[in-house]
Amino acid sequence: QVQLVESGGGLVQAGDSLRLSCAASGGTFSSYAMGWFRQAPGKEREFVAAISRSGGRTFYADSVKGRFTISKDNAKTTVYLQMNSLKPEDTAVYYCAAKQTIFGGRSTDNYDYWGQGTQVTVSS
Repeated sequence: QVQLVESGGGLVQAGDSLRLSCAASGGTFSSYAMGWFRQAPGKEREFVAAISRSGGRTFYADSVKGRFTISKDNAKTTVYLQMNSLKPEDTAVYYCAAKQTIFGGRSTDNYDYWGQGTQVTVSS
């Protein structure tokens, strides 16, 4: 029902900034809570950030708190992840996820729809 397409990944240097976008289609976007997750080679997917369906509540992993900002534009049916002060340990494939609920939380099991991912590589 819902299709998600991430974009904005790339190769950057430590300390740089990057903004990821996730365009959604096929559903009523305003009714979906959204999340960002990432996965490095050989690692499990880990929570990065989440936002409520209205955009009024956000939550972040401790590792990115103060550096990353998640936002949601219901009119544009797009969720963003602004990443500042990037570190080499941020290198991963970043995935957008959605769930038709008020707030999805930090668990991958809470989300029903996933994008294909976009690669972020941070060099030291």
